[in-house]
Amino acid sequence: MAKIAVKKHKIALLTAGGLAPCLSAAVGYLIADYSKKLPKAEIIGYRNGYMGLLKGWSVRVTPKARKDALVLTQHGGSPLGNSRVKLTNVKDCIKRGLVREGQNPLHVAAEQLVKDGITILHTIGGDDTNTTAADLAAYLAANNYNLTVVGLPKTIDNDVLPIKQTLGAVTAAEQGAIYWENAVNEQSTNPRMLLIHEVMGRNCGWLTAATADTYRRRLKKMKFSPDMNLSMAHKDIDAVYVPEIAINLEGEAKRLAKLMDEKDCVSIFLSEGAGIEDIVAEMHARGEEPERDAFGHVKIDKINPGAWFAKRFADMVKAEKVLVQKSGYMARSARANKEDLALIKLMCAEAVKNALKGVSGVIGHDEEKQGQPLRAIEFPRIKGGRALDVKQKWFGQLLKEIGQPMGKQQDAKH
Repeated sequence: MAKIAVKKHKIALLTAGGLAPCLSAAVGYLIADYSKKLPKAEIIGYRNGYMGLLKGWSVRVTPKARKDALVLTQHGGSPLGNSRVKLTNVKDCIKRGLVREGQNPLHVAAEQLVKDGITILHTIGGDDTNTTAADLAAYLAANNYNLTVVGLPKTIDNDVLPIKQTLGAVTAAEQGAIYWENAVNEQSTNPRMLLIHEVMGRNCGWLTAATADTYRRRLKKMKFSPDMNLSMAHKDIDAVYVPEIAINLEGEAKRLAKLMDEKDCVSIFLSEGAGIEDIVAEMHARGEEPERDAFGHVKIDKINPGAWFAKRFADMVKAEKVLVQKSGYMARSARANKEDLALIKLMCAEAVKNALKGVSGVIGHDEEKQGQPLRAIEFPRIKGGRALDVKQKWFGQLLKEIGQPMGKQQDAKH
């Protein structure tokens, strides 16, 4: 196998998976850091994630782009573009025309890196992106490619083990709360309104819970006019449903029906993954199979969990009108807030430091390494699907304040 002779560094960046409020900023900070430490080193960005790596699509970071690198911190999305490609899913890569029949996508990616003279590759993405980076890093090491791969943990779900806080999650929760500050006013358009706020989160309810908590903290700072039928209760949350807690439909229906009678509206925060298993089971019973992505995940946008829950709760609470609102695309497309920017800057500096030392891994605060929390976590230890810890004090307090019973905790899905 080919081996890169390391005489000087050439750095490549790629962003992959869904969006999060950190991608553009992370690209900017990485470019800025390398421009300080290795001002003459060439930097490229692969377009559209692993798809661009397989196809050899890249853009060169020009001197002007280096100078303006931190401008990227003011924007959401990714200047490089994303895609969902799993390098070990050979069948999918062939189907999409990314490799030819008989080719190994990992080998194609490795050879492209050699062709481009890359010595350091930074992958910015969630658990799927970084487990794919792990597969690539393992292939490179096993086949004598001299290349360092350092990932940054991006996901609004905050569900990557063993990383304490993923990039973009805090901003997404804040943006979801801001979104609901407007959407909740729809409760005044019709008597007996049922509002459902569908929040992103396939297996983890962290974002739903954090969005609800952030919204209520902001709500408590507002002034109200009860004499004009505008109390905090009208804009408050009445239920928070996450995948980690089983929903007692009968008990919740009685509780929410009473609230509907009292204040003429009910607001529910629903994690999109809270009912996936039930919805898929119904589809299977009808002889239908849900669409799945390259990683085998059910395409949630195709099964519409919010509508499924709305249909069941509408009759239970005797709602005259039902409205399902989704904040996900707004929240994940936002630019990073101040808190996230501080974390992104810190992790990018650590990523560059480890890359220059030749240490591969995913940068994060390692919950299992108390003595060295921020480090390059070994790729094999990176796992997605971490469940929300419903025993945390802040979450228990949230449910207590809105009057929702905790319910039976369900098994975590990893």
